[in-house]
Amino acid sequence: MSLRLEHKGAAAHLLIDRAQARNAFSQAMWDAFPDLLADAMADPSVRVLVLRAADPGGAFCAGADIKEFASGARDPVWRAANQASINRVQHELARAAKPTIALVEGDCIGGGCGLALACDFRISGPAARFGITPAKLGLVYPLHDTKLLVDLVGPSQAKRILFTGALIPAEEALRIGLITELAEDPHATADQLVADLSAVSGHSQRMSKAMVRRVLDGQAHDDDETRALFSAAFDGADFSEGVSAFIEKRKAIFQ
Repeated sequence: MSLRLEHKGAAAHLLIDRAQARNAFSQAMWDAFPDLLADAMADPSVRVLVLRAADPGGAFCAGADIKEFASGARDPVWRAANQASINRVQHELARAAKPTIALVEGDCIGGGCGLALACDFRISGPAARFGITPAKLGLVYPLHDTKLLVDLVGPSQAKRILFTGALIPAEEALRIGLITELAEDPHATADQLVADLSAVSGHSQRMSKAMVRRVLDGQAHDDDETRALFSAAFDGADFSEGVSAFIEKRKAIFQ
């Protein structure tokens, strides 16, 4: 199997395991991704999802399997199924309930870069390169993924990335906001972030993530649903535990 879940403490690691093809995604991998993501989100022991290559130091993902794509893309039925699968993965990953981290050590290109964009955090090693390359194939990047890119780097840098198809080194990706953190040891940095995320209220994280997504999707004012989410937290177990821990001068233990 080219994708699999492994558990490490409070994190589920979704491993891309196709090193012989630089972790390029086949149609079968796009189809398998949503179920693995759903399994991680449904597991109460999982606080964070880490998306990374199974082979340490290798490519994160070189994008779509071009050989498969080239043979299938002229078939309208195959093309529609492929597009639907990719769109589903990107949409569901960007809206996953729990925090998500893309751990990138090598090339992160095309559809692979799209996967990283859909995560909440992108932790990169110094050898990583990032690129979105439809201009090199005469293709058009999907609107949803273009918005993810623009939300991170702004329209001018997004245009440069899309118009040129150039590969950007990790240092520049950090400077323009494409990645969250650049680390000599990205695995240790990701582990620390998992620990930090796991030490606080998961309910607060999930609701905050939902609020941020509403803002990114264009909502600027509270409605009945967001006001209800805000109010309901005061009756929740996490609020009770957080207040008790503060008063008792101890570390909160959130369930």
